[in-house]
Amino acid sequence: MCGCWQFIAVWRERKELRQGKVTEESQEYSFYCTSAAPAQYSGRQLLDMIRGHWSASENGAHYRRDVSLGEDACRISGRPGACVMTTLRNLLLGLFELQQHRGKTKVRTFPGWRRKLTNTQTIQLITRTL
Repeated sequence: MCGCWQFIAVWRERKELRQGKVTEESQEYSFYCTSAAPAQYSGRQLLDMIRGHWSASENGAHYRRDVSLGEDACRISGRPGACVMTTLRNLLLGLFELQQHRGKTKVRTFPGWRRKLTNTQTIQLITRTL
């Protein structure tokens, strides 16, 4: 089957906390569409899938770029520079995953792998991989 069978509207309420106090509040609708037939999933299952998608995004590359590479603390404000830095961070994460997949590193975590790499090793890794 292909095509759009359902439109889903999700009402979101967000509260940003700082030191236990609400500093900002927002509400919005988010809209989704799916090719799943209406009887295929319950409303709860669809909501869980939507949450799972965003959870994977936030806990995957976004989280690793922020926590391991300090992305949110980066002071680059121009769009071209920010895009370049995001590309470099993604490249670094991709190189780590490639090294893991090929069995070239025994280090299990990205921060540990990054700490062990010298500048020379990084350049060699990039030029050999590309």
